[in-house]
Amino acid sequence: MTAVILNLDTVNLTDEQFYRLCQVNQDWQLERTAKGELIVMPPVGGISGNREADFIIDLGIWNRQTRLGKVFSSSTIFRLPKGGDRSPDAAWISLTRWQSLSRQEQEKFPPICPDFVIELRSRTDSLETLQEKMQEYLDSGLQLGWLINPQQQQVEIYRQNQPVEIKELPTDLSGEDILPGFNLSLSPFE
Repeated sequence: MTAVILNLDTVNLTDEQFYRLCQVNQDWQLERTAKGELIVMPPVGGISGNREADFIIDLGIWNRQTRLGKVFSSSTIFRLPKGGDRSPDAAWISLTRWQSLSRQEQEKFPPICPDFVIELRSRTDSLETLQEKMQEYLDSGLQLGWLINPQQQQVEIYRQNQPVEIKELPTDLSGEDILPGFNLSLSPFE
């Protein structure tokens, strides 16, 4: 099953209406693009779910040791400052930026772009759609993002004001200045 994209140009859901729509449809993973399209995401299979969990574990262990921020799973929707309500497969926000949000903002869909995201392409994901999603993150202030593409054995690295860097697998990825000391070694995917 692939994602279903609904054009909501004339509907104009408010942020609160989108939040309520997600709350009453908790069996569906919903996102909204900066253009206002509603995306109904299919559930991931076992292989993608396991890979995603491994990335969150690695990021979480690093964060527990450094205590520099907060780690989020793919269940978290972020209301991006430049538009869109997006849910990365793994995300991290610096503690200072997270604490700048009110408790109510933290409890709903946080109105903030993560500092770092990982998007993992599953076999049903369109690469172009994920690349557009990464651009939405950059437009909203993302500092570092990794689009991991098992199908092509590559990782696309996104940074502010820089062209996308593509690395072939196997490779070692660095959290750079955003996640100091965080490294991820990626072997070729089977």
